[in-house]
Amino acid sequence: MSATGSPPPPGTCFVGLGGNIGDAAATLRAAFDELAALPGTRLLRASQLYRTPAWGMERQPDFINAVAMLDTRLAPQSLLEHLLAIECRHGRVREDGQRWGPRTLDLDLLLYGDAVTDQPGLHVPHPQMHLRAFVLRPLVEIAPDAIIPGVGPAAAALEALADDGIRPLQ
Repeated sequence: MSATGSPPPPGTCFVGLGGNIGDAAATLRAAFDELAALPGTRLLRASQLYRTPAWGMERQPDFINAVAMLDTRLAPQSLLEHLLAIECRHGRVREDGQRWGPRTLDLDLLLYGDAVTDQPGLHVPHPQMHLRAFVLRPLVEIAPDAIIPGVGPAAAALEALADDGIRPLQ
């Protein structure tokens, strides 16, 4: 929801950014610029960058995470295709069956307005976002009234989770 308490316009979406290979902070900053340059899209807000202990597969370097708020005319599937192309340009290689491993850049479509989509390869809202403090903390930073369809307020979901060592990048 917006600061006025009304739902965001249909083209308002949130993208989670993360990476832990190479200069991840520089990669995320470049990705913010690339998101802003997508056709029919404006970057409305970008969270600060956060250092996050690895999650899932813990024996790897810490991640740098952030969230971007976009206004876009792209449909969710088209936006996802653009996100995957940005990942690819930054050297992301997706290996079948590998989850939570090291990566140069990960872009996840977290929310798209109040849409609920469950298609092969496209799940909105992101199915585990309400369980991941490294997603919710930067989301709540830039959209404190965000609502996760089927879950409720993102801020309440964040309050229910442990801090997990997430720290702003200095």
